[in-house]
Amino acid sequence: MPSGCQAPGFIWGKMALNRGIAAVKEDAVEMLASYGLAYSLMKFFTGPMSDFKNVGLVFVNSKRDRTKAVLCMVVAGAIAAVFHTLIAYSDLGYYIINKLHHVDESVGNKTRRAFLYLAAFPFMDAMAWTHAGILLKHKYSFLVGCASISDVIAQVVFVAILLHSHLECREPLLIPILSLYMGALVRCTTLCLGYYKNIHDIIPDRSGPELGGDATVRKMLSFWWPLALILATQRISRPIVNLFVSRDLGGSSAATEAVAILTATYPVGHMPYGWLTEIRAVYPAFDKNNPSNKLVSTSNTVTAAHIKKFTFVCMALSLTLCFVMFWTPNVSEKILIDIIGVDFAFAELCVVPLRIFSFFPVPVTVRAHLTGWLMTLKKTFVLAPSSVLRIIVLITSLVVLPYLGVHGATLGVGSLLAGFVGESTMVAIAACYVYRKQKKKMENETAAEGEDSAMTDIPPAEEGTDIVEMREENE
Repeated sequence: MPSGCQAPGFIWGKMALNRGIAAVKEDAVEMLASYGLAYSLMKFFTGPMSDFKNVGLVFVNSKRDRTKAVLCMVVAGAIAAVFHTLIAYSDLGYYIINKLHHVDESVGNKTRRAFLYLAAFPFMDAMAWTHAGILLKHKYSFLVGCASISDVIAQVVFVAILLHSHLECREPLLIPILSLYMGALVRCTTLCLGYYKNIHDIIPDRSGPELGGDATVRKMLSFWWPLALILATQRISRPIVNLFVSRDLGGSSAATEAVAILTATYPVGHMPYGWLTEIRAVYPAFDKNNPSNKLVSTSNTVTAAHIKKFTFVCMALSLTLCFVMFWTPNVSEKILIDIIGVDFAFAELCVVPLRIFSFFPVPVTVRAHLTGWLMTLKKTFVLAPSSVLRIIVLITSLVVLPYLGVHGATLGVGSLLAGFVGESTMVAIAACYVYRKQKKKMENETAAEGEDSAMTDIPPAEEGTDIVEMREENE
């Protein structure tokens, strides 16, 4: 449960950052749209890196393994920073942001400037997630949860401080961005200190043969890339939605308003179900079939049945929260007005998109539970097709739904739901395929063991012949 607190914590942080923009009354909608575009593009780069948490959870059993994981993240962070700089200064960025999204010159310039400011964030985020995975392996989920809450508190505090500084007049975009950096710095520092204090001295320099030896960079990357591809498609989904919604409305003021609505509703809609994604860490952390769990001693035995019951309860709780928050009259509007700081007219425009978010918990739970099981088996490669199907379904919905009269933020969130359903369906098919192969393999092994035991019960032919000959001699 402490691990599950990370997602709601990050969502509260996002809402605090949005409030930091909305509090700037002049051009608040334009600022929300600019920051939303930059943030969603940045998450496309940081998303795959956050899945290195699962590499730390499954593969890092020694100091040498941890060094390899950290080096991978250093390289990935440097590559992400280069892309941020290119998009901010080159014609590529002008084409991606101004031309593709059909936004005006003012929004485009603000978006590219915000994207440049966020260039160092992917590296900090990656370092934090890598150490979070190692801590989760050793059952320090409370520390990971505390780090996430500290991140949010730091963001809220710095938004409040910076709103009273000269930045509100000179560069309002720096208010949420600097707050985001301070939160990430607090989280990364907490996790790294937690690793050195609790784990660094107790793990071996190298992994022994009972744990499969040292994990190679190739093994880490082959395990990570399908998960990274899935998360990259999840992160790129939001920029794709922003792109199609903006182009559908012709780059007008209505398009800017629609992107601003999406920016405001994403964190609020994500809040009741976002934490369900952390369910995928339960199987690798507790399942006894995972050899790396031999490092961690625990007195309580957690079975697959326990994990399934826990997953179902989490899904039921999330669905209940969604319907209470988004279908009870005036509740969602009050959240948007009180927390993000938008006016009532803008909040009313967010009601329908938020109600569509009520149906997200079911596909998210199915995907998270089955992904965790496949991670334990180290069969993540079968998940790759699900990311492709998600993008196909998403783009198809974004193209088809406008012909049915669906536009604006409703078009964006509805298409996201369709993409989630398509992805979860493919994950379920992949899990069934792996389950059938595992079952067939076990049946073959059982049959082979039965044949071996039957052979050992029958005396060798030569031994039987010797017995007969001895009897004949005695006679």
